[in-house]
Amino acid sequence: MKTGKGFKAFCALMAILVILSAAMGFVNYFGQKKLLEQSGEADDVNREDGVTIANEYKIESTLKISDAYRNEDTSKLDDREKETLEMAKKVIASEINSDMNAYKKEYAIYKYLTSKMKNDTGLLTVIPNSSADSDNPYGTLKNHTAVCVGYATTFRMFMQMLGIECKVVHSTDLTHTWDLVKLKDEWYHVDCYMDAETGNNRNFNATDEMFAESHEWNRDFFPAANGTEFNPMITGAKEIKDIYAIPGWLKDNIDKETESFSCKFKDGIKEEDERSARYIVETIINSISWDDTNGFYLEYQWVKDSHGDYILCVFRSNNGDDLELSDDEQNAADEAIAEFFPDIQPEDFVDYGDNGDNGGNGGYSCGY
Repeated sequence: MKTGKGFKAFCALMAILVILSAAMGFVNYFGQKKLLEQSGEADDVNREDGVTIANEYKIESTLKISDAYRNEDTSKLDDREKETLEMAKKVIASEINSDMNAYKKEYAIYKYLTSKMKNDTGLLTVIPNSSADSDNPYGTLKNHTAVCVGYATTFRMFMQMLGIECKVVHSTDLTHTWDLVKLKDEWYHVDCYMDAETGNNRNFNATDEMFAESHEWNRDFFPAANGTEFNPMITGAKEIKDIYAIPGWLKDNIDKETESFSCKFKDGIKEEDERSARYIVETIINSISWDDTNGFYLEYQWVKDSHGDYILCVFRSNNGDDLELSDDEQNAADEAIAEFFPDIQPEDFVDYGDNGDNGGNGGYSCGY
């Protein structure tokens, strides 16, 4: 079948229009992306501060307050910033001493934010929201409750005050934040927000490899975290004979209620042992975690040390925070309940786990 010159010309014109349309689409896409990045609304942005998380919580610089502390000059601070500085100084005075090295100072602030902050909870605690300043150091220190941005910026502020280099990292989908801290020229990940929920050290001074299982971030912009010297799970790993010593090692630490523990193997772990090791670990941990009567669950992770040897890390987390009452308080409460609800038994109320109102979280995003 022959086609006329007019039809061929029409087809050529349509092809040109399709190409031009595609080109304009790319131009429009990159133009919109640039505008979104400038406004802080892109899926990811190449900067640390001025980034909005979950369309509500903004990462703001903390240098003004930390500089005022280090220079002993508050003349450039407003009243709110001065109050933030005074609260931070009280924490440093109670948690930090002159004999500590950079790592010990970092760990002391981490433990303060993940434990003492979380303990101040309850119905009368200010519920995290933007008006309660849960995304900045002022609200975090004043109300003892925060979303992930509050934890991350407060931790960074303390590190800056103590002369330790630190950055706030945001996830590529702009739903979560945490920190990168520099010790002896090597970087480490720290997620106080996640560990405030679990009470263990799983997200403290982790490497990129360890964090990649649960976090996603712009690795082209933020520095690589490959340090292992200051990761307690790696440096504190106990040497056991072989994979068949795992059950006894697990039982010992479970009985001691150890929050986090790790082990390495005397002769390393061979490739042919990997399946058996995984079977032993998962059989025990899954059995314990599925048993609600334990009140806790276990998670594990394989990591590598600086020599490339495998280390087994185990993390213990509570199923929830029980409401602890004295005997007199519980008896009085039970009597009050029984008067109007005689069919209710005290054992019906075993676990009043928090719902995240104290800054905890059930997932790796800035949950509320």
